[in-house]
Amino acid sequence: MSETVTLHYGEEEGDFHIEHVRRTEPFARTNHWHGTYEIYYQLSGQRAYFIKDRTFLISPGDLVFIGKHQVHKTSDVGLPGHERVVINFSDRFIGGDREHPLSHPAMLAAFQSPSRVFSLKLPDQIFVQNILQKMAKEIKERATGYEIYVKLLLLELLLFSGRYSERAETTAIEHQSPVHKKISEIVRHINANYQEPMTLTGLSEQFFMSPYYLSRAFKEVTGFTFVEYVNTTRIREAQRLLKESNKKIIEIAELTGFENIAHFGRTFKKLARMTPLEYRKGER
Repeated sequence: MSETVTLHYGEEEGDFHIEHVRRTEPFARTNHWHGTYEIYYQLSGQRAYFIKDRTFLISPGDLVFIGKHQVHKTSDVGLPGHERVVINFSDRFIGGDREHPLSHPAMLAAFQSPSRVFSLKLPDQIFVQNILQKMAKEIKERATGYEIYVKLLLLELLLFSGRYSERAETTAIEHQSPVHKKISEIVRHINANYQEPMTLTGLSEQFFMSPYYLSRAFKEVTGFTFVEYVNTTRIREAQRLLKESNKKIIEIAELTGFENIAHFGRTFKKLARMTPLEYRKGER
């Protein structure tokens, strides 16, 4: 069972999105990445959150920052059930793609923080929850000037988070266990070498793990199977090339590690829910 409240606002679809979800049953998000920034706030329950190349344990009061195009996925930890609020917003929404009187590097500082996750103290939790409640209320009621107020509330949250990231611990983040550290190394290797032939057996030999143990640990730590993550990384890069270059689709398939165009097409459609040609036409 789940309760979901989703609100949208912006000049273009996807400019701003806030979603409040309460779930009581097991839930794992599918492979996920997008061209907007994401702020995730945990209200109750615990989640394992894989972001870019490592997994974090998220607890109530934790505020999470995911940059544009970063692969991320959440999964259950312990008893199922959680409550969270997610905000997605574009550069355009906060004036980041043009000169803007309120544009400042501090607004996006939390997304560059090495920690990515801030465990807020109670007064800061109340402050953040108050902002989130005001945002949802403004978009729902749409009173005069609500568009401006929503942007101001988001900027207030971003400035608070940027300052918080400056005060946060700057030492290296410790991995939860040696297994987490090893899987993070493997993920970074995949991220850097996705265009090369890549098999579970080959990586298990390279990183001195049995194929069975690597497969199980990879899924447990990241929430992805090995094949899911490799394909996700390759398709994400293929989308970038389709959007930013005039390379032929068959060439993009080769550059992203696919041995034949048919496999590339099937995988792309499964993950992007459209063909490479449809994606290219839609993005231009």
